[in-house]
Amino acid sequence: MATIKPLPELLINQIAAGEVVERPASALKEIIENSIDAGATRITVQLLQGGIKQIRIADDGIGIAKDELVAALTRHSTSKISTLEDLQNITSLGFRGEALASISAISTLTLTSQKAGQIHAWQVQVDGKSITQPQPASLTKGTVVDAHNLYSNIPARRKFLKTEATEYVHCEEVIKRMALVQPDIEFSLHHNGKLRHQFRIADILQRIESVLGGEFIQSVLPINERAADIRIHGVVALPAYSRASRDKQYFFVNNRFVRDKLISHAIREAYRDVLHLDRYPSFVLFLEINPADVDVNVHPTKTEIRFRDPRALHQFIFHSINKSLSAPSREVQTGLTDTIIAKSIPHYPKHHSTNAEKIAQSTGFYQSLFGAEDKELNIPGADIEMKTPLKREESEMLAPIANEKQNFPPLGFALGQLHGVYILAQNNNGLIIVDMHAAHERVMYEKLKTAMDAHDWASQPLLIPVTFQADRADVVFVEENLEVFEQVGFELAVLSPITLAVRAVPAMLQKADVVKLIYDLLGEMRDYGASQVLTAKRNEMLATMACHGAVRANRMLTIAEMNALLREMEATERADQCNHGRPTWFEMSMAGLDKMFMRGK
Repeated sequence: MATIKPLPELLINQIAAGEVVERPASALKEIIENSIDAGATRITVQLLQGGIKQIRIADDGIGIAKDELVAALTRHSTSKISTLEDLQNITSLGFRGEALASISAISTLTLTSQKAGQIHAWQVQVDGKSITQPQPASLTKGTVVDAHNLYSNIPARRKFLKTEATEYVHCEEVIKRMALVQPDIEFSLHHNGKLRHQFRIADILQRIESVLGGEFIQSVLPINERAADIRIHGVVALPAYSRASRDKQYFFVNNRFVRDKLISHAIREAYRDVLHLDRYPSFVLFLEINPADVDVNVHPTKTEIRFRDPRALHQFIFHSINKSLSAPSREVQTGLTDTIIAKSIPHYPKHHSTNAEKIAQSTGFYQSLFGAEDKELNIPGADIEMKTPLKREESEMLAPIANEKQNFPPLGFALGQLHGVYILAQNNNGLIIVDMHAAHERVMYEKLKTAMDAHDWASQPLLIPVTFQADRADVVFVEENLEVFEQVGFELAVLSPITLAVRAVPAMLQKADVVKLIYDLLGEMRDYGASQVLTAKRNEMLATMACHGAVRANRMLTIAEMNALLREMEATERADQCNHGRPTWFEMSMAGLDKMFMRGK
């Protein structure tokens, strides 16, 4: 049996390098973090063959003194911490003292630096086995780390690296993350001698736009919330900008990019009501928290962290994002022709009706479209053709619009319908286009949620019960779960082993296709269980009900009913998106329309 003995220092470093330097991008990240900790304002990165052949990082930071160069390449040597108290209150990005030692163990590395106040720069080299003594070198300021041939001395590990293109993409992603969190530093990235990216010093929104593009910045909402000594700020994208992957999700804790299940779950929950389950939200968020309340010393890569009070943090993140997504209709919505987004995106306050609106939105119209005391959803204008002349009261209703241009509500006043699908409205800024069904579906969904939370399900008995045939299994299921249906406003009865009757429905849904709605609810309840649908899956159930209750496409509404829907949208949370994350309305400004029609040219 082999005897127990200490491992050689080189082998120790090579083993450690497997955790710290998983690929060229890992080495790049560690070196850039050192540059940032050194106070650099300009960082230049040069890569060859995706970083496999060479990684060269030059910065203008404070530099490393001559007699500290060798120590910088020794494991567990750092200037960042010296006591346990320092470890529990880490404010720097690097602190473990492993990065340069690990990189030098698997490559040929040259470290050149000029400390402020030194006459000239000094340089050391290491080939994985030995370190040279410092030699004079040419450098005006800062530090240059030049690593060649990663994993050249560990062929078994090198074969696990991907193609040059793949490794470059990972390195590029590191630069993007660093650029997002450090807008006060200029970054440039060269690959195989070509400049690929240059991010100049800018404010945070300009930096986000330069890194993630104009389409992203046009689709975001700002967040800036604080509670005690915790602050979250940044931007979250509208649900309409959802992605098929997590490629535009950036979360930073005390300027450190992290991937954390707790944080991901909180964000996912905030988007739950407005996003398809197979879509992912996009965001750039920065969390500032007391360093003593977060443990970053979980893994050598430092992308995994732990929080002292995870439950409180989860609620804080969830409510901060949910607050932004839940606000009533915003002044800036994803544009059709407008391409400039304001750096600050104000939210509309809930609208208070003017006298003109009170004429336009009579109590009867609100009751007919959304239900009031009688909870009815009745569309009296559904059978009216667009060519039908306006009734006198509707004509009078339009008159105040021209006289109160400065008093337009956020979503304006309705002008008419387009093919029975879209509502066209005019506000102070220009033209509003509303997806009638999607908008009404969101309004209905929020009303159903409120009713369920308040246990206020008003049922509407049907004058003539609706009977229909069903599978024997469905009939048995209904018979066993009659109370569950009653909890959400339905009164069902079993007439025979294959016949069901609906005697009452939720008041808000009395105009829905009752039979199809019951079939859909039965499908969900059978799949997940009746009690589960009322708890964990309740929002999916309510979304199904809202979809059936919403006014359908190709239904012709009166002007008053259109305006009623617009006013409800302004007062409804998350009215900017339907239940599936698609936008419910767009605004085309007068400037955008003028540009489209080349007015003024």
